[in-house]
Amino acid sequence: MRVLADENMPFVQELFGEWAEVITRPGRQLQAADLHDIDALLVRSVTHVNEALLSDARRLSFVGTATIGCDHIDTHLLQQRGIVFASAPGCNKVAVGDYVLAALLRIATHKNWQLKDKTLAVVGAGNTGSEVARRAEGLGMRVWRCDPPRADAGASGLVDYAQALTADVISFHVPITHEGPYATHHLLNAQHIARLNEHQVLINACRGDTWDNQTLLARQQGEKPLTLVMDVWEHEPRLLAELVPHVLIATPHIAGYSLEGKARGTFALYRALCQHIGQPERHSLSDLLPPPGVRAVSLQAAPEQHRLEQLVRLVYDIELDDRRFRRGLASGHAGFFDQLRKEYAERRELGSLLLSDGWVDARLGFKTLASAADNH
Repeated sequence: MRVLADENMPFVQELFGEWAEVITRPGRQLQAADLHDIDALLVRSVTHVNEALLSDARRLSFVGTATIGCDHIDTHLLQQRGIVFASAPGCNKVAVGDYVLAALLRIATHKNWQLKDKTLAVVGAGNTGSEVARRAEGLGMRVWRCDPPRADAGASGLVDYAQALTADVISFHVPITHEGPYATHHLLNAQHIARLNEHQVLINACRGDTWDNQTLLARQQGEKPLTLVMDVWEHEPRLLAELVPHVLIATPHIAGYSLEGKARGTFALYRALCQHIGQPERHSLSDLLPPPGVRAVSLQAAPEQHRLEQLVRLVYDIELDDRRFRRGLASGHAGFFDQLRKEYAERRELGSLLLSDGWVDARLGFKTLASAADNH
């Protein structure tokens, strides 16, 4: 069996190599000729699986994406061709939760805020949005959940989009769709941007095309700019470079790039492909992960907000990602965006750090002695 995988997917050789020939390629550069004699294709969000890519895929019987979203996959085409499809829902929600938590603490320092006094609106209350809401509630923030499709289906406890746009912090966690009543392309459009006040913060860790970047630039160049956190950009890997100096935290689509998150994505496809071909599973997710650099911290009291930021930075320093992004952009290298993603340093989740019980809210994502016992 021949398996073709995105070169940025970890552990593919360890999981599939015992019974398959594993070939890796840059995901954004995959072409139809690469799939000529491939049985299984494993991709991430940068690969568009469509008619053009599959035009010469005569042996292909399985396609998997190690991502939550599937907007880059023509699932109808796969169904027509009888090709089994698998995704990895929820695989990187914890990593995105870590990213937004780190961003919120950085914002608080920048704006001299106490986050417990602020409101956060989560636009898109699915797997990832719910994780972000949980982190914000762990900080003591008032959280509004906004999800029009769920609201129309009868879900309770949700606010409409107009109210969400009045929150102190608005964090977007929606898939990208271009048509229908819930289209998310330019969900944040010129009309919305004009109505926001200069004290508000916007976070985008889902898809770049959900924000009108050109209109945002015009707003940021005016007298009342917003505070922006942008992990995703319109037209990736090309981006509106002029916008970057007006962004507080700028990163290259790596919010979900924890080692655990990427491992979960690959492992979900391993399980799906094993089931598809009748191959017994010989590995577990825990087999793949190395021990963290820092295992445990003993606390003597509940940490204040600035101490909590230090704890987060002990595991994940979001400012380091921001600096690398800006240096890459300044280098003038056309491929810097994808290079940063390809060479992204190993990043662990907050749950890799064990804290003494009782001092930190469990919703923030750290592991405590009690939660460790529960997992066993």
